[in-house]
Amino acid sequence: MKAIVINSDRSAPALEWRDVPDPVHAADEVLVDVHYSALNRADLMQAAGNYPVPPGASEILGLEMAGVIAEVGAAVRGWHVGDRVAALLTGGGYAERVNVPQRMLMAMPDDWDFAHAAAIPEVFLTAYVNLFMEAGLRAGETVLIHGGASGVGTAGIQMAREAGCRVIVTAGTEEKVARCRELGADLAIPYRTADFVQEVQAFTRNEGVDVIMDMVGADYLARNLSLLRIRGRLVIISLLSGARTEINLGTLMRTRLRLMGSVLRPRSVDEKVEIMRRFQDQFQARLLDGRIQPIIDSVYPVAQAGAAHARMRANRNIGKIMLRVRD
Repeated sequence: MKAIVINSDRSAPALEWRDVPDPVHAADEVLVDVHYSALNRADLMQAAGNYPVPPGASEILGLEMAGVIAEVGAAVRGWHVGDRVAALLTGGGYAERVNVPQRMLMAMPDDWDFAHAAAIPEVFLTAYVNLFMEAGLRAGETVLIHGGASGVGTAGIQMAREAGCRVIVTAGTEEKVARCRELGADLAIPYRTADFVQEVQAFTRNEGVDVIMDMVGADYLARNLSLLRIRGRLVIISLLSGARTEINLGTLMRTRLRLMGSVLRPRSVDEKVEIMRRFQDQFQARLLDGRIQPIIDSVYPVAQAGAAHARMRANRNIGKIMLRVRD
């Protein structure tokens, strides 16, 4: 089969569509012919050599996909060759074929296309686990989502809106701000031209927010903590501005704040299955009727993965950047 390979022999790492060995599935896995995969920030970090692959995961990029089952393992039950499926992966999505544990499979509704299905697993499960399981977001609370126009951000806006929460986001351009409002954000702040702390405090009448989901890291930590109400929760899901900063522990103690770090990829299959189950219990009906849906920015042929990565590095996307592996 063919897959994207990171060529680090060049002065700058390049993504090349090459022949690689076919994967061999285990007894409890299925082999899927991939039709679409999608970009995530972790892919960019891995391609740059800054994201160690979890033990046992494929070295091939790609954390989600949609396709058709080509083979089933001897212990697989309830899934058959020809079934249309999507899945969250630990790696391997930028390829013609990938192995998936049967418990991680999501059945595709007949009226979904492969791009739509492939745009769901990583961002919706990431937003769900961090907002609703880690931070315990509840109806009536106010949430601040940084990077509101990202894949995770657009998923988070919609789920928080449907859960009865007041939603505030930051985004980089007026176009992104407008799109976040369309998705249901009550306040969208262009962080390059406005002070998000002042904007949030004015909007909330200095009450602050209950939950913050942050992908910026060091540069935002002090400002995030200043915006949290008593018993507020900050969950950090990425470190785009770096990992090192100072923290005033007295702030955490006085207002009884909770500061959490969270990742999805290294979690066990058992954990991911539980996240998927709880997400589906709460939001599957809304996915099926279209009240929430993945936001697709653009589609690239998989051989042009390098160009797709360049678009994400430049922060030009609103929602998901997709890779078409098969027509």
